[in-house]
Amino acid sequence: MLDRDGPVPLYVQVAEVIQEQIISGQLLAGEAIPSEAAMEAEFDIARTTARSVARELRRRRLVHTIQGEGTFVGPLGVPRAKQTRALHTIIANDIVARIRRGELRPNRAIPSEKALMRRHGVAKGTARRAIADLRERGWVFTVPYRGTYVSDLEDWPDELSLVE
Repeated sequence: MLDRDGPVPLYVQVAEVIQEQIISGQLLAGEAIPSEAAMEAEFDIARTTARSVARELRRRRLVHTIQGEGTFVGPLGVPRAKQTRALHTIIANDIVARIRRGELRPNRAIPSEKALMRRHGVAKGTARRAIADLRERGWVFTVPYRGTYVSDLEDWPDELSLVE
């Protein structure tokens, strides 16, 4: 629990939480720490505060940042853990599963980009890519300025697997 009224800045408190995850082995060398968007959602902090968290962890020599890829546990040069699936694919698969379970019904809106960003702790571009993948495969359709909706059952793809 963060002490929002105390003397210790929020970014230092969040950095301490992530440092503890590193020390305890929850985050291993080469693994990415939570993205700025994920920190925003998990800790209810501003994007600038999340940036300061990464800066503080770098100052403590616990992580390194690679422009455009993320911030990873350990010093520069530590082999990065391989991510088995792209985040946008994981999000698309989650939406397909929710459609199949009937949680998201035909001709009803799927969660907005902002809702997907909060739920999955990702950037807008990642959420947008997941929706584009679903649209390309026929799971959803978009009405400009209105939103993205689940396609009619007869328009669903015949594929048995989730989005690849």
